Amino acid sequence: MKKLNLCILNLLIFFGSCQFSGTETPTQEDVLTKMKLANAYFMQKWPDTGKSIITNRERPSNIWTRAVYYEGLMALYSIDPKPEFYDYAVSWGEEHRWGLRDGYVATRNGDNQCCGQTYIDLYNIEQQEERIIDIKASVDSMMATDKIDDWDWIDALQMAMPVFAKLTALTGDTAYSERMYAMYMDTKVRQGLWNPNDRLWWRDKDFLPPYKEPNGEDCYWSRGNGWVVAALVRVLDILPDDRHRTEYEETLLAMLDALVPLQREDGFWNVSLHDSENFGGKETSGTALFVYGMAWAVNNGLVESEKFEPVIFKAWNAIIKEALHKDGFLGYVQGTGKQPSDGQPVTYTSMPDFEDYGLGCFLLAGSEVFKMVQ
Repeated sequence: MKKLNLCILNLLIFFGSCQFSGTETPTQEDVLTKMKLANAYFMQKWPDTGKSIITNRERPSNIWTRAVYYEGLMALYSIDPKPEFYDYAVSWGEEHRWGLRDGYVATRNGDNQCCGQTYIDLYNIEQQEERIIDIKASVDSMMATDKIDDWDWIDALQMAMPVFAKLTALTGDTAYSERMYAMYMDTKVRQGLWNPNDRLWWRDKDFLPPYKEPNGEDCYWSRGNGWVVAALVRVLDILPDDRHRTEYEETLLAMLDALVPLQREDGFWNVSLHDSENFGGKETSGTALFVYGMAWAVNNGLVESEKFEPVIFKAWNAIIKEALHKDGFLGYVQGTGKQPSDGQPVTYTSMPDFEDYGLGCFLLAGSEVFKMVQ
């Protein structure tokens, strides 16, 4: 009898641990509900799409942080095409007269061009020329020169590469995608921000060796590498037949494979990928970008689902259960910066200096998890 009771106890412990393993598969309904909850919080907080953002100073709302949010909103719209989502995005473009930051069309700064991703998406829905005049003029002004070294920080790859890719798809002119490839390879090879040994990226030249983390490892910033993952996913998705697809795909898969063993036990990734003690702890934005990339790779048959699904679901469930507040606010989002020490502290209740890009990352992730579980 004692042996039987012990067996029953062991079974209860086993099934209990399976039930609460954190890798359970979410339902489409739950994924969409959580995405809409977080998005509703933001739309209610920012009813005026043209209102300036004030932190340490005033900035226009077509800067990169808000542009990343609208990338996420368009991803939400792609799976749940509610008119209010479309109208909110159109209102943002109209408030800024479909212009780039500070109205500077000749900018070469990828951050300032990021808004063009959504402008082009909206043009593809309703072909109104004013939506793409400025972003196309900005990229064309870059194309008129031979300069290719503008992307000297890895965040720029996510901000700008999809714009070039979208213009290629829109116009059929591969000159855009060829210039995109040349600029990407300049960042990766000539500037040397890619480490093929660790299969991760240094954020910019400030972190190239001999720079080290406190534990002696190279510094790989979580969200920075997340931006690269997102850039590669978006380019591959926009231009599936691009002649440089092998380069983009192989780099993406190498990164995703390197990220798997770096996941924390709780499902998140640390802000410092190789030093868990350097401002270690849960961080939502980098984690969401990795989920986005991994889920997209599963959905497109590029990786083994058996290997990546537990990683993806563990991360997604962690964000939902530990970062998403009941009112839709996202906790554990690191503020802006370029290294683990920036934007601290990162806690459940801490408000980052900009909360829009964290939501954008979350919505991008959710859009691909939604497709995984259909």
